[in-house]
Amino acid sequence: MLPVAIFRHSPTEGPGYFAIFLEQHGIPWRLIAIDEGEAVPTTADGYAGLCFMGGPMSVNDPLPWIEPVCALIRDAVAKDVPVIGHCLGGQLISKALGGRITKNPVKEIGWSEAGGEDSAIAKHWLGASAGKTGTIFQWHGETFSIPAGATRLFANQHCANQMFVLGPHLGMQCHVEMTPEMIAAWCGQWADEAIAVADQPSVQTPDAMRQEITERLPVMRQLSDQLYSVWIKGLTR
Repeated sequence: MLPVAIFRHSPTEGPGYFAIFLEQHGIPWRLIAIDEGEAVPTTADGYAGLCFMGGPMSVNDPLPWIEPVCALIRDAVAKDVPVIGHCLGGQLISKALGGRITKNPVKEIGWSEAGGEDSAIAKHWLGASAGKTGTIFQWHGETFSIPAGATRLFANQHCANQMFVLGPHLGMQCHVEMTPEMIAAWCGQWADEAIAVADQPSVQTPDAMRQEITERLPVMRQLSDQLYSVWIKGLTR
């Protein structure tokens, strides 16, 4: 089987549970470390699917790899090669497909809840979670618009567009790929950012995030497994 290309844009925002899930299902993957200067492929040929992880930058920043990534996403969509994006990755998919990335009304940092849509497409992707509240993890200050032709899957009171799908492609504003190690690393690396806005109801302190790992992570794993299970069905074999 062809490998899934996983694009990392920041050293501490690796594939996390997404890579673990692929390995559990016997799906090969290859890391493309954008943060280390690795070149963006010019075509999706040779990959079963494309996955884009998070990062502290904005897709509106004048970074040399942004437009090549968007062009690659458009190439994959044209060839029905499934694309999945987490946070920054979801914003990249939206931008590539004509969406806009703008400042969210508030920052969302830490564990939160979002409501699943109840459409036929949402039921396909969310299964038993359709129309119900799901647990997700957040660390963002910007948000994407839903591209033309796409369908929203999740929303909450702080960010209307948490997740969308377009055919076999899935864009997420939230992070469902988190591991305890990633959460600990982010809480250490970006503690000042969280503490500075911890008075907002959409933000948790680093201590609160860590304390809720045991309770919240297994619940989010169920959502991750559901979403990833549907996504891998579209992979190029």
